[in-house]
Amino acid sequence: MTLARFAARRLAEMAATLLAASFVVFGAMYLAPGDPAGFLLGGRSASPEALAAVRAQYHLDDPFLVRYGRWLGDVLHGDFGRSLTYRTDVSRLLADRLPTTLLLVTMALVVVAVVGLLLGRLAAVRGGATDSAVLVGTALAVATPSFVAAVLLQGLFAVKLGWFPSSGAGDGLLDRLWHLTLPALALALFLIGLLARVTRSAMCEALDSEHVTVARSRGVPERHIVRRHVLRNSLGTVLTTGGLIVSTLLVCTVLVESAFSVGGIGQLLELSTSTKDFPTVQAVSLVIVALFMVVNLVVDLLLPLVDPRVTLATGAAG
Repeated sequence: MTLARFAARRLAEMAATLLAASFVVFGAMYLAPGDPAGFLLGGRSASPEALAAVRAQYHLDDPFLVRYGRWLGDVLHGDFGRSLTYRTDVSRLLADRLPTTLLLVTMALVVVAVVGLLLGRLAAVRGGATDSAVLVGTALAVATPSFVAAVLLQGLFAVKLGWFPSSGAGDGLLDRLWHLTLPALALALFLIGLLARVTRSAMCEALDSEHVTVARSRGVPERHIVRRHVLRNSLGTVLTTGGLIVSTLLVCTVLVESAFSVGGIGQLLELSTSTKDFPTVQAVSLVIVALFMVVNLVVDLLLPLVDPRVTLATGAAG
């Protein structure tokens, strides 16, 4: 399968998935208990005339498919509606908050990749006490949810020691990096343990393979064996896990952003859900689904480059 054909096929699949996701996202908000008009009025008591005016303004009396078609048409033109809580365009809210979330996820991903790969490599290559220590440490990391790590890191390094800010996203690049350090560590802790264990398992399997035994019998230095044969053959499994890691980061950022008041789309989704801000919840949910699919597409495109044994067709099937 050529790259152009594969990309066209995946883009068509992404469009179909986004269409289905948009239908589910739009419909789920209106399946919530209660009258949407009451939510739009903030729970205040209103006369039947006021309720009728709100329903007419937001076309709540129209058939569901008509409302969905109107909303979908606006979304395709970049109009996600107007936030009921913030009284501004949802597109502006996304443009203001999405860069913070992407920076936070990128920082956490760098920490996960560097520390997770290093620990997994050490455990597989050295074995013995090092392997046992890594297994125990990663077990503790995997057992610690992101919101628990956020509370612990905030209490120790922000409140007690005062090394980092306890909330906010900062102004300017360096200040933002400083403010987002603790949230990034809280996001990364659980996934460091996951990646380290996956890397260790893949490298241990590669170390026991026949071609590694042959290379050792020929006197090839151990460091060359690890770099050229073991680590390289393990990158396919690691990269596939990387797609899952990025998706998990996007989900867990909702809890971590709320704990540190970062002000990204994760915190925006949490606040909008609690206030029944339908347009904002729908827009953020759709953006997160789109990011999931972009991550999966990137992984499928990179996998054949990392592991030549994998073709575009088999990578897509996987």
